[in-house]
Amino acid sequence: MLDFAVNVASPAPPAWLVRRLAERLGSLGRYPSSADELAARTAVAARHGRSPDEVLLLAGGAEGFALLPKLCTHAALIHPSFTEPDVALRGAGVRVTVVMLRRPYALSHAVVPDDADLVVLGNPTNPTSVLHPAKSVLALRRPGRIVVVDEAFADAVPGEVESLSRLSLPDVVVLRSLTKTWSLAGLRCGYALGAPEVLQRMATGRPHWPLGTLQLEAIAACCEPEAVAESSDRAFRICDERAALATELEELGISVNLPAAGPFLLIDVADGESMRKGLREKGIAVRRCDTFPGLGPDQLRIAVRDARSVRRLVTAIKELL
Repeated sequence: MLDFAVNVASPAPPAWLVRRLAERLGSLGRYPSSADELAARTAVAARHGRSPDEVLLLAGGAEGFALLPKLCTHAALIHPSFTEPDVALRGAGVRVTVVMLRRPYALSHAVVPDDADLVVLGNPTNPTSVLHPAKSVLALRRPGRIVVVDEAFADAVPGEVESLSRLSLPDVVVLRSLTKTWSLAGLRCGYALGAPEVLQRMATGRPHWPLGTLQLEAIAACCEPEAVAESSDRAFRICDERAALATELEELGISVNLPAAGPFLLIDVADGESMRKGLREKGIAVRRCDTFPGLGPDQLRIAVRDARSVRRLVTAIKELL
């Protein structure tokens, strides 16, 4: 199927990254070394202007959510957003309060309980594609509280504006994923940035060698200056393609949640379930949004794609309308 549902940039990683990983295949007969782990943390630290002890390497950004119960007793989750934190926190018996944002999903509307010792939000947010100002995110800080920002799509924003990844703060943790930009969903690569003592709490009880050799190599490779420059170029291309996609959809009379900053758009369409199933029958996949808290069946998420793919999508939507 033509995939507008999944936010991974392409079906496979770039050729240079595949070659780099292939060069390490001969070392898979031994456990990853401490030198490999340090090299990856050092590369991440240099990429964000941090120190290596402010980096915790993760088996995908989602592993970071699984480690959050070690930091709190009462978590406030800003929604609509990615639901993995809910699963991890509730499963661990943590008290959870859902803080629901209404359209246009601005963070200034959030009412967070004073006793919440953890706040989790995405920036830019999946699936609304809203980019919250850094000052609004920092306004959530309180004594005794940790703010966790899921920046899985931050590298799709030109200049990574509003990112907190370069700020060394004792009470802010930033989660990053390499899955989307570098098409590494099958390898599970990510990292957390934060105060060393907070990261140590998160890492307590993890198994030995939590990441494999290829994961460590991929993280180091994707944080090198050449890769960061490539990612930056791609972010500007995504920006142009997103604007073109939004225009095409609006010309069809479809409501698009704007402004948008992620590599996807949230749309409202009458009888969205029928639209989604109709597109499926035409070989096109889009993401249903009724699985996100606060959203319903008439809302769909559409990934940003190239002009040729968009033409096929628009033609199919016209026929269904």
